[in-house]
Amino acid sequence: MLKIATEEAFSIPEVADALGALAARGDPSLDMPLVRSIYGDGAAGDNRLLVGLLDVERERLRVMDGNGVDMHLLSLTAPGVQMFEAAEGTRLARVANDYLADVVRRHPTRFAGLASFAPQDPAAAAKEIARARAELGLHGLVVNSHTHDEYYDDPKFWPIFEAAEAHRAAIYIHPRAPAARMARGFADYRMDGALWGYGIETSTHALRLIFSGLFDRFPGLTIVLGHMGEGIPFWLWRIDYMHAAMSRTSDMPRLEMKPSDYFRRNFAITTSGQENPLALRYSIDMLGVDRVLWAIDYPYQPTAPAVKFMDEAPLTDEERAAVYGGNAARIFHIER
Repeated sequence: MLKIATEEAFSIPEVADALGALAARGDPSLDMPLVRSIYGDGAAGDNRLLVGLLDVERERLRVMDGNGVDMHLLSLTAPGVQMFEAAEGTRLARVANDYLADVVRRHPTRFAGLASFAPQDPAAAAKEIARARAELGLHGLVVNSHTHDEYYDDPKFWPIFEAAEAHRAAIYIHPRAPAARMARGFADYRMDGALWGYGIETSTHALRLIFSGLFDRFPGLTIVLGHMGEGIPFWLWRIDYMHAAMSRTSDMPRLEMKPSDYFRRNFAITTSGQENPLALRYSIDMLGVDRVLWAIDYPYQPTAPAVKFMDEAPLTDEERAAVYGGNAARIFHIER
């Protein structure tokens, strides 16, 4: 059974060095605790996460082989290039994409890749999306939620979605810490990160895209969310109900379909960091088995439990094959 893990992080020295320089400066962003912990002074020599992110072709392959994982769908780790100024972010995205394409060419049966881009410059981002798909042959796109506290329901970002739809490139929206406009309530108790803030930030962003009418404009667009859909599948009934009620009494954009219809048509979700068999079963029943993909979240999460979770999940053989790798191969154009 083909096993394709779909949220597997890497980095390159150029991005790591740039984030290290950023870590040395004062910055109020809630992303900074993670950035400092990985890229701050002294991290490069002994931080296992950074070593795991930079080592793509040695230890990673050993772990994959030891656990029967066929392929990693690689993506530049959060916050990617989105904390830099536009020109620097655009440059680093190109460097990272060139590196990633080389890795995929060297190991075409073990790695596929999601291209990065810098939303700070939407026009340049659209050009990089075209280059990544048409010239580099990368398999999709990754972006880390907001950029400079802006969300992509703003029409100025829509050239990015136009390019993604035109090049049949699914966009994986990976979490980052909450934007400044919603950050205050997450600053305590380590709620800014994976404990809670990442999911709330990313699900909020995804719903903004739906409510804006983006998917009426770009009906062929595919968005992928990790962590069992960042909780959205469990709220779909209430989202539909309240959206219908509020649409009658407010100036919200009029949508052609219910929010849940867009989620089922235009979104796929992964299991990354959410190894709960009840949540998996519910998500398949709610969205359809063709919209759920397996992921590990390497190197942030261990591989062996993620494989054990899928091997033992209460699925039929057909469902397991689809979630383990078949859906990823279809959505991300992976040929084996």
